[in-house]
Amino acid sequence: DVQLQASGGGLVQAGGSLRLSCVASGFTFDDYYIGWFRQAPGKEREGVSCISTSDGKTYYVDSVKGRFTISSNNAKNTVYLQMNTLKPEDTAVYYCVADSVWPVVAGTMRIDALDHWGKGTQVTVSS
Repeated sequence: DVQLQASGGGLVQAGGSLRLSCVASGFTFDDYYIGWFRQAPGKEREGVSCISTSDGKTYYVDSVKGRFTISSNNAKNTVYLQMNTLKPEDTAVYYCVADSVWPVVAGTMRIDALDHWGKGTQVTVSS
């Protein structure tokens, strides 16, 4: 049974930091690309970052470059999203995803036909 368990969300002031974790189970971790989407109220879901768990290749949406860092601990089947210098516009529900194909197409993360989605974790950044 495939599971992606996201955690680490919370309430933080602007300029603060949070670290999200995504623990994967039920599939061969090294064979998948793991990433994060987010959805703010009234907005479409947006691909934030993803990582290749086999070679460490990463992707970031422009709005988080230099502030967020994605990493993986393959021994723990876990992907982390370290979020620094948080802004109110980062407020959203963050979802962990996994796919067997690199999910970045034409510079953005595709949202369609992804293999697995986890339940979200809420991140709220106050001004």
